[in-house]
Amino acid sequence: MPQVVYIEELPRHVGEEVTIRGWLFNKRSSGKIRFLIVRDGTGFLQCVATAKDTEAESFELCERLPQEASLVVTGTVRADSRAPGGYELLLKELTPVQIPKEQFPITLKEHGVGFLMDHRHLWIRMRRQFAILRVRDAVLWAIREFFKGEGFVATECPIIVGTQVEGTTTLFPLDYFGEPAYLSQSGQLYLEATCMALGKVYWIGPAFRAEKSKTRRHLTEFWMAEAEMAYFEHEDNLALQERLVRYIVEYVISERKRELEILERDVELLRREVEGPFARVTYAEAVEIVNSHGVPMEHGDDFGAPAEDALSHHFGRPVFVERFPARIKPFYMKRAPDDPSVVLCADLIAPEGYGEIIGGSQRVDTEEELLRQLEEYELPREPYQWYIDLRRWGSVPHSGFGLGVERTIAWICGIRHIREAIPFPRMLDRLYP
Repeated sequence: MPQVVYIEELPRHVGEEVTIRGWLFNKRSSGKIRFLIVRDGTGFLQCVATAKDTEAESFELCERLPQEASLVVTGTVRADSRAPGGYELLLKELTPVQIPKEQFPITLKEHGVGFLMDHRHLWIRMRRQFAILRVRDAVLWAIREFFKGEGFVATECPIIVGTQVEGTTTLFPLDYFGEPAYLSQSGQLYLEATCMALGKVYWIGPAFRAEKSKTRRHLTEFWMAEAEMAYFEHEDNLALQERLVRYIVEYVISERKRELEILERDVELLRREVEGPFARVTYAEAVEIVNSHGVPMEHGDDFGAPAEDALSHHFGRPVFVERFPARIKPFYMKRAPDDPSVVLCADLIAPEGYGEIIGGSQRVDTEEELLRQLEEYELPREPYQWYIDLRRWGSVPHSGFGLGVERTIAWICGIRHIREAIPFPRMLDRLYP
């Protein structure tokens, strides 16, 4: 019997008879030859059927099978640079697994975004979405491999929490057996505890922000890669983030060349963007640059999309904006020793108008500072008592950051809206499917 293989494995089977199990993506006819485009989750393959080489019943089925029929095809592999993926199958036999009774809702013509989002469970089968989601897979693998190579320990953080991290206005509340609780905005506070046990830790998990925003950069449920490092100060933190982002981009370019081609992504531009050192400016300098680009911004304002876009286009490569005013940043950030009005933090702005992809800081590391800043932010001590404890026994300078997975994917793929960077996006007006 012919060996069952995946489409991505075909370069190793040229000249052999193999079997592919997948779905009919598209078809066309040219005289007495019929072409089927079959997908199997690893790629797209052109199957060539002729009356001479294909079994009669299979040849007749080629004409009748509708889009998204599931099928098993057998034939001989040959290299052809004109075919999708560079290889094609000379079809010998076709066996249907399930033949749809109705037309597939998503045809190869243009559809509106609302329609496609209503059919997201089917839209992800399309070539472009296939490519994006495989890039997502590579990004997640790159993050894991990077941290493993850097000596980090993978850990987990709770999703249901009793304390806020990024402010009360973006919390999703829930009833936890009669006690108030929330969906986590970030695993940071728990990672701070874990890094005091394990040194350098990370996790990749969901975060929830109840932001009433409809911008192309926001989801209410998204994924973060977060890290915390004992004995890391601000400069160590930024150096690690730069290595991580460069590693992710290089890994995806290496592992997902076909998918980036499907997306028509300018790979050389991506390479150039992460080649040299990332740019660095202070918050005060960034405000001046933003205003010089005609985007009004006052000192003390946080960065909105227009301001981030101005910085992105000004530098043309990733840029760290550091030393933000303390009053616009969360309570846990360490004040700069030379200027307590600013904190030792940085946001990393991606190039090409993709906005902030990383936020990080050095954390407060003494009990006195933390208590003072909790009071300054008018936050109660009791819910944070365990967090205060971390400063009472063996506290050390430590830092951390969170990388937005979907924003990073959107930048690498060159897609304009973050909703395509996750299989099933949750947005202000989107809870289905």
